[in-house]
Amino acid sequence: MRTFISKTFHHHPASVDETYFEHMAFATGFSLRLFRAAFAALIHAAIPCLCERTASAEIKKMHARLHNR
Repeated sequence: MRTFISKTFHHHPASVDETYFEHMAFATGFSLRLFRAAFAALIHAAIPCLCERTASAEIKKMHARLHNR
């Protein structure tokens, strides 16, 4: 049972040099940024003159943050 828990909750965060809670915070923040980008894209789909670069700019920032970890 301990091996299952370790693999489930600790292996991946440790592989990126984070604790479980550090990883949870990073992943939650990342998720919120994805929602923001998706909402901006949805607004842009309905009203093309709004949020013209918001989603792509957010995705570029997120990509840079992932690669600089």
